[in-house]
Amino acid sequence: MIELTGWEPLGISVNWAAIEGELGVPLPADYKELYEAFGGGVFSDSVYFLGRDEGIAFDFLTQWRVDLSVDQDGRYGDVSAVDPYSVYAPGGKGLVTWASTEWADEYCWLIDAQWPGEYPILARAEDNEWHRHDMSTSEFLYRVLADADFQPFGIAQYDLGTTFKPGSGDGE
Repeated sequence: MIELTGWEPLGISVNWAAIEGELGVPLPADYKELYEAFGGGVFSDSVYFLGRDEGIAFDFLTQWRVDLSVDQDGRYGDVSAVDPYSVYAPGGKGLVTWASTEWADEYCWLIDAQWPGEYPILARAEDNEWHRHDMSTSEFLYRVLADADFQPFGIAQYDLGTTFKPGSGDGE
């Protein structure tokens, strides 16, 4: 990703133990490496990569907390926004969003507290169907940005360039 974007790694220091303690599971190692290099922000003017403390729009934990509270709020009925799945709750099984696009695509991990260390990616595009990808976060993101044949998620055919713009925070 660094070569693809020409980005100079930031070397952001993160208290992963605190974040993973709140979630009750470890996060994918390659996601942590991506975040430490880039921080939260926007790839190719269209893929919103969530990080930590980047302002509310790019804050991974804030987004997860909101998703979880809405998913568990009975006032909205029994249907989850990520139906047929649910939003991950500590100790359970469900989705955690790590990126989205300006076209409302969603990129999530399917996390199961019983199987920590396994992070299949579930992604949903305009067809509103979930597509499972058994690959790393960085491989999925690379394919979204660079592989025009990675459908329905590849954006390379739109010739947006492979850029990165940091989020609104300072990454600390």
